[in-house]
Amino acid sequence: MLREVMRGLSTTLKSMFEKPVTVQYPEVKRPVKTRYRGRHHLQRYENGLERCIGCSLCAAACPVDAIFVEASENTDEERYSPGERYASTYEINMLRCIYCGYCADACPTQAIVMGDDYELSFTDRVQAIYTKEMLLDPVPEGGQPTPQQTEPGKYTRAVPEMEDPQ
Repeated sequence: MLREVMRGLSTTLKSMFEKPVTVQYPEVKRPVKTRYRGRHHLQRYENGLERCIGCSLCAAACPVDAIFVEASENTDEERYSPGERYASTYEINMLRCIYCGYCADACPTQAIVMGDDYELSFTDRVQAIYTKEMLLDPVPEGGQPTPQQTEPGKYTRAVPEMEDPQ
């Protein structure tokens, strides 16, 4: 009996002098792994146009039906993306999302990517639905916000400077 107590006490004393593995979370944040899939982001081109063309392939690839996309037509007076269409409504229900990454894999323009944000908390269900405005990245340096006015016929064909270098 005394032997077991002494063995337990020695384990306790030994662990008292080891370096703790606890991280003081709100103040110190651990870096995430390179392949971590966190909060979604909708990317833009360098000139400020949105990459999303409203094709809904991400919504079709989503196994839990968490993504809703509604497309509208681009005009030369109001241009949101270089294609014929753009996503006028883009919503992700984060309560349904299982962070599988199928939406990012299915996107032909690399418009939706999985970021490394992991601090996602909601106090009600309405906050869990991320809208296009919440997901869209800010306008890059030197770009213009959307909608943009463009010269007629500029984006009727593939534009070389808009292609992704990857």
